[in-house]
Amino acid sequence: MKALKGIWIGFWSGLLLGLLLKWIQKVTGEQVYTLLLNVDFIPVIGKVNWSEPVEFTFHLAISLLIAIVYVYLAKRRPYTFGQLTLLSLFLCIPTFILFFPLSSLAVRTDVPALTDMGAYLYWILAHLTYALALPILYKTFERKNAASQ
Repeated sequence: MKALKGIWIGFWSGLLLGLLLKWIQKVTGEQVYTLLLNVDFIPVIGKVNWSEPVEFTFHLAISLLIAIVYVYLAKRRPYTFGQLTLLSLFLCIPTFILFFPLSSLAVRTDVPALTDMGAYLYWILAHLTYALALPILYKTFERKNAASQ
């Protein structure tokens, strides 16, 4: 049941993050959505010219993993909403920092530069939104489960 809850939460929070970054890219021209989906630096799979839906599926797979870990940790004991939020922020710290290796390792040139602080700010804001979506969705799912029992 924890894995199913994590999959549900990971799907919706990952979808939110992807759509938010796509919207930011469209409005500002900062290539943050392109950076999110880019896998060209990964051995073997980086050599394939994947379609956007497939690249988005890769993104969602990572989101599912994060959310499954989040749910597993959140279920260990009762947490307040604030504690769940701190747990989520702690788990998402690597996503805030990933901007730098993703920018520097990218083979393609249409991703933000390592020094593009505007793009980094959008990246952080979108990933903070993702981090805040995890406890909100977790609590929503918990309430729906309690109401149906």
